Amino acid sequence: MKRLIFPLVLFCAFSVYSCKKSECHECHYDDASGAEVELGTYCDDELESLEANGYNDNGTVRTVHCHGH
Repeated sequence: MKRLIFPLVLFCAFSVYSCKKSECHECHYDDASGAEVELGTYCDDELESLEANGYNDNGTVRTVHCHGH
């Protein structure tokens, strides 16, 4: 039974990992006057980090919005 389960788990893990697509989106923040300031395109971990931590604009941390995310 163990001989069957280990390869099955390994196959499933490999399948899930190999199917993961890179997720990229354009991001921006709103400045003090309400205008959108484009930050460019970010992907995967960098995208998640930017949305979670915000963007430091001369000492002011701005909330970042990424399209489609």
